[in-house]
Amino acid sequence: MRIGITYDLKGDQDVGNSVGPDDLLEEFDSPITIEAIARALTAAGHEVEKLGNGRELLTRLLADPPDFVFNLAEGRGHARSREARVPAVLEMLGIPFSGSDPLALAASLDKEVAKRLVAASGVHVPAHTLVTDPQLNLPSPFFDKDAFPVLVKPAWEGSSKGIRQCCLVEEPGRLVAAVAKMLEDYQQPVLVEEFVEGDELTVGIIGNAPPRILGAMRIVPRTPSARFIYSLEVKRDFERQVFYEHPPQLSAEVMEFTEKAALAAFAALGCRDVARVDFRVKSGVPYFLEINPLPGLNPETSDLVILARLAGQSHQSLVQQILQAALERQASAFRSQCLSVT
Repeated sequence: MRIGITYDLKGDQDVGNSVGPDDLLEEFDSPITIEAIARALTAAGHEVEKLGNGRELLTRLLADPPDFVFNLAEGRGHARSREARVPAVLEMLGIPFSGSDPLALAASLDKEVAKRLVAASGVHVPAHTLVTDPQLNLPSPFFDKDAFPVLVKPAWEGSSKGIRQCCLVEEPGRLVAAVAKMLEDYQQPVLVEEFVEGDELTVGIIGNAPPRILGAMRIVPRTPSARFIYSLEVKRDFERQVFYEHPPQLSAEVMEFTEKAALAAFAALGCRDVARVDFRVKSGVPYFLEINPLPGLNPETSDLVILARLAGQSHQSLVQQILQAALERQASAFRSQCLSVT
């Protein structure tokens, strides 16, 4: 089978020419990641083409569409639907692809929308509110000193973009400046969210009908901190700042509760094939932070890959499992269509 890989590439030239905060292209992939995925797909017996994104991708899809697309494209800019663009084009052209559909990707990237949908499924979420102007017309609990500390984060970003140590706001007097700065830097609404003190967990999910838990790991700071944030600074220096505990040294009851919450979030947002779900666990209760249905697949640094490796699986195996899940889903949909016709 001829498989195309769609992606946005993070190169030195792009970073140097970008205007905005230094994490503007944090979600984008390196050539190392694309090469590693191409090797994994080739090892599975497929012919691989690197398609990229943008106008060149559109031209290539129209001229000579592949049989299948392994989608990694994040989309440029600040729009909340940017991750949905490539899947929407692929759907329109009738080209099957891996991962979630446009609606699931758009809903998941919008942190506030994702929280509402996941909360409706019965999963706990932190108290939060969305801010669209620096005048801070916030509900009164967020001006109550007892509500602090709170986290301030961009509403439509992934890969910890915008989430720095300074995003933890300890007192009401600092909130206006923190929100105004984030609105200016990221050109999108800002989420003001309850800071949940507790263990940081990430859960990997693979497959469909039913999806299964790949594994879970706890992110533990090497320097103990009551108010640890898995921030961008930490992720960029993860080998020195944290260690990843697999399986998490938490009770079986807590882990079962957390894994059920992850599967509920996956279902509530309509995700497919693969996702990584992040939680904070407080007093035995998992609080949903966000879901990434387009998780990074860097062979060394991406959380899902690290989790898979701790669970005894190689990068190649992980990529091939994602592909297999997508192909099985596609085959099942085709069979269903055939049955409906007959």
